Amino acid sequence: MDTIASIFSFITTPVSWVIVQFHSVYGAIFGPDTGWAWGLSIVSLVILIRICLIPLFVKQIKATRAMQTLQPEMKKIQERYKNDKQRQSEEMMKLYKETGTNPLSSCLPILAQSPFFFALYHVLNGIASGDKIGVINAELLESARKAHIFGAPLASKFMDSSSKVEALGASITDVRVITAIMIVLMSASQFYTQRQLMLKNVDTTVKTPFMQQQKMLMYVFPVMFAFFGINFPVGVLVYWLTTNMWTMGQQMYVIRNNPTPGSKAQAAHLERLQKHVTQHGRTRSRGERAIVKAIVAKGRDRNEFERKFINGLNKAGLAAQPDGTVTKGVNPELAETEDGTPAATAKRQQPKRQSKSQRQSGARSAGGSEPETPTTSLIKSDEPDDAKPAGGAAKQAASKPASGTRSKAQSGQRKGPQRPKSPSKK
Repeated sequence: MDTIASIFSFITTPVSWVIVQFHSVYGAIFGPDTGWAWGLSIVSLVILIRICLIPLFVKQIKATRAMQTLQPEMKKIQERYKNDKQRQSEEMMKLYKETGTNPLSSCLPILAQSPFFFALYHVLNGIASGDKIGVINAELLESARKAHIFGAPLASKFMDSSSKVEALGASITDVRVITAIMIVLMSASQFYTQRQLMLKNVDTTVKTPFMQQQKMLMYVFPVMFAFFGINFPVGVLVYWLTTNMWTMGQQMYVIRNNPTPGSKAQAAHLERLQKHVTQHGRTRSRGERAIVKAIVAKGRDRNEFERKFINGLNKAGLAAQPDGTVTKGVNPELAETEDGTPAATAKRQQPKRQSKSQRQSGARSAGGSEPETPTTSLIKSDEPDDAKPAGGAAKQAASKPASGTRSKAQSGQRKGPQRPKSPSKK
């Protein structure tokens, strides 16, 4: 612990100073030695830190979505160079460089919080052991040791002995009940946050190993919080529970208003937007215009939810414009079917198939003169056989193929030209 304290000593003093400033405010309201004053000071510290980390959170969202977009390409590289790990790593780094993606960006908020977490842990551990940390003097140290949150001292832990807890003016039962409840709430909030991300804000059209990793983390993180939580002081549990609740609320806001393309959250978001635009007949805010503009600009690359949104506007007699506005009228160029085919092309019907007699009559009219009657004609001659000229018999004999076929009709067959057999019959 001394090594960790020395590493994060540069931030221990600022953290203790912030806690003391908040304590001076809440102490004037609730009393300086109450758990409300010290507990709300820790909660306010969390809120201040998370507000400062909002730019990193936005960067984390962009990095996560970029990683989801690159998953198909990454899978192709893994399959192509599965026997050459070095070449696989080189191609991965090349892909990251070309797309401007950094896999570590998704971990920035957690990494940025780590120094504050260890600094607060060291401050609270110093309070439990009676050591002055940072700007916390002897008077503030004594006040913090007297502070109880629902009967549990601020610096007590689940694994503390009865004698140590009694020295802080509490019972071991109260400490373990309160810490157990806080650990369960902390793990449950982490699980719900990750589950919400997996069920609502993941592109369901792309099945990648990234989704399996996220699903695994959904179960691993709560177990880790429960395992390490039994060794955290109550004040640290307050800090971590507050930051989990902040993350859950922040993620709910992002999923509702800026969902991942192709996710269930996007389907619900576009459905709400369609009802709103249809009701008012126009886009009313800059955010709505930005969404409509982005969907129109995608063209044939729209997903099924975006195509459904455009078609819904067309059915309502509205047309989305490239600048993000919506006007009255229907734009058939934007309407698409579920598979991305333009609706105008999909409605085009094939010409009806003509019969054989219609095709023959069309060929005669195109040629300008009626062709000679073939030997396979079905038209019977009105003249008797003996009235036909001899030249006609010679002509018929010459027109017969020299394939050795019999010239005389078999018994039971009609004399003269026969109907040709259908190609489908043997």
